[in-house]
Amino acid sequence: MKINKFKLTGVILLSLHFNSLTVKAGTPGPDDGQREREYLVNTLTHIADPVLNALSRNELRKQMPVEAKNEGRRDYTYLEAFGRLMAGLAPWLELGPDHTAEGQLRKKYIDLAVLSLKNATNPKAADFMNFNKGGQALVDAAFLAQGLLRAPNQLWGRLDAETRTNVIAALKSSRVITPSYSNWLLFSAEIEAALLKFEGQCDRMRIDYAIKSHMNWYKGDGAYGDGPNFHWDYYNSFVIQPMLLDVTQTLLARDKNEPAKRISGLVLKRSQRYAAVQERLISPEGTYPPIGRSLAYRFGAFQLLSQIAFMKALPEGIEPQQVRAALYTLIKRQAEAPGTFDKDGWLRIGLYGHQPGIGEVYISTGSLYLCSEAFIILGLPPADPLWTGGDKDWTARKIWKGLDVPADHSED
Repeated sequence: MKINKFKLTGVILLSLHFNSLTVKAGTPGPDDGQREREYLVNTLTHIADPVLNALSRNELRKQMPVEAKNEGRRDYTYLEAFGRLMAGLAPWLELGPDHTAEGQLRKKYIDLAVLSLKNATNPKAADFMNFNKGGQALVDAAFLAQGLLRAPNQLWGRLDAETRTNVIAALKSSRVITPSYSNWLLFSAEIEAALLKFEGQCDRMRIDYAIKSHMNWYKGDGAYGDGPNFHWDYYNSFVIQPMLLDVTQTLLARDKNEPAKRISGLVLKRSQRYAAVQERLISPEGTYPPIGRSLAYRFGAFQLLSQIAFMKALPEGIEPQQVRAALYTLIKRQAEAPGTFDKDGWLRIGLYGHQPGIGEVYISTGSLYLCSEAFIILGLPPADPLWTGGDKDWTARKIWKGLDVPADHSED
């Protein structure tokens, strides 16, 4: 067992790098928020370490194990791991370095991420990634774009001119891939939104078509279809609603006109309702219904709830501290399940521990790093109200304690 000690906000933590990650929980009380933040930072960096340590040295292909039912997934798995990790890590990195122990830890991971971006997009590098061969490359180019949009200062802002050119070229190269008539339209839109943000121009048709299609696929009560059909899974949180928020907010920041305000407002309202549903899906024990595709993305299923909390846009009646407590409980339960990580700290296929049967044919080791999307709330600084005070019961915990709660109802 390798034990690394580091100090965060005055508390010594033990980062245990073996196949079961544990941190002492402490006694419930007014310091819950800071204790839980420390645990989540520790868990996120534990997840990130193998990917960023290898990629920053141009050794990801050499070091990363590839668990998959389909050997062909090796063509995509490296960009899957890096792009998805960046999308979840970016909000925390965007807080930037400061004099605190956590701020210094962020500096370490910002530096690793910048080096990794350089290697991933440099055509001459050993770890240059696949952005345009096979449909899956579009998906994870979009997750990398999502990470850049979420950390424009600490990621994009720290890149040298050559790496910026390479990143733009890599994202543009994905345009040769035609997305399917489904949530995949948003992958093209997310990439174009990043190009608009960082280059000042994009293919607006790809953005407009994705938005209009999803408006037509809205099914009511906060949920969109994945294409014309409704799928009872977590893709409204894995992809659809977070990317709709990213894209429409990017357009609003640039256009500032009434149509942009109207569509971004509508997308946010629906996302708030879906976040309310997600909050109710978390059981008192920190579990949730194992339904639908891609369960191996684990707690990434609650990306949207984390994103809405980060945006300070939680629906009325849902307090930040109850979302924090629910996400912490859920993440801790899954992260500590025996078999979640291999002996070197890489994620393994499963929902609770190692369950390879849960992985579909498109799942590989790299796919699993979408779980990092649950950590978006770490983009709120330690002094934010979300991280202050004791835990508050989330809705399911209140109900199953016999407490009275308001009736739930649809917003449309």
